[in-house]
Amino acid sequence: MLIGEVAEQSGISARMLRHYDRIGLVSPSVRTLAGYRQYSDDDVRRLFHVEGLRSLGLSLQEITDVLNGVSFSPASMVEQLIARTHERLAQEQELLNRLRQVSASDPTAWSDVLRTISLVRGLDAHNPSARQRFALSLTEEGGHGTVLLAEAALDEADPNVAGALHWVLERAGDDAVPTLAGALNSDDPARRRRAVDALVKIDSSRSRAALADAFHHADPVVSTRATLICGAQGARGAIPALVTLVVNGRDDVEATDVLGTLASQHGHADEVAHALTHALETADDAARLRLTAAVAVIPGQVAQETLEATCDDPDRRVALTASFLLSTR
Repeated sequence: MLIGEVAEQSGISARMLRHYDRIGLVSPSVRTLAGYRQYSDDDVRRLFHVEGLRSLGLSLQEITDVLNGVSFSPASMVEQLIARTHERLAQEQELLNRLRQVSASDPTAWSDVLRTISLVRGLDAHNPSARQRFALSLTEEGGHGTVLLAEAALDEADPNVAGALHWVLERAGDDAVPTLAGALNSDDPARRRRAVDALVKIDSSRSRAALADAFHHADPVVSTRATLICGAQGARGAIPALVTLVVNGRDDVEATDVLGTLASQHGHADEVAHALTHALETADDAARLRLTAAVAVIPGQVAQETLEATCDDPDRRVALTASFLLSTR
């Protein structure tokens, strides 16, 4: 068959057939008496082998190696095809997610659709610097736009971009809180911890309430960060959780500092001192040592009396520590 006949019957363009010929992948091997080149039956079979392998995602060089018998590992080739298929599926899933985001915005006009598409594309830019510039360029968002921003913050690994998104969310206010609060129960640890960071930046009554619910979260990183951050901002509800951190020895130095801040800067000295005193009654020796150090940074009479009483602690290390700290007050 001539090239035109092959193109017509196979559906492969004449231009592609000429390209195959130029690179030596599939060439007409027969000449007519008039000098025209024709494809033999073997040539056509090879052509369909090529198209079959192309449909699997192989490159033309890989197809050439396979058909020419160059040594290759079939298992390795299959693994490459699996990886490429996963990449294509991920791209399709990304497109589907974008379309769902546009649909969820309940657009009523083309301007709404274009605005949402622009927001999604900007937030999904491959380059972190481009994402950061885009976030900083945003005017105040509301409604579904804020939800998209919250989702972007939950997925953002670059700290600079995350900071820009937090700045935008802080301006947007409470619209993002339900999305971020819901992410505290995500199966993805990184997503949970980013939710804490974003809620802290918003710093509204609703965001603080969401963080307060995370003081006893099953994820210790989430619970610790929520406790330390809210305590540093003056949330008296964080006091029991902060004392627990001291008792357990988890970030106890930071927890002690925050308890000191709550006591000296936010007027909760007696409440903090009472909580530490109560914990001293049942804690083990190592925990009492940490609790004693915490009591020493708390101003006021209650802390003073607790420190004096601890000078008689049955554990000599605790007693000596209390005596030394008492002498420095």
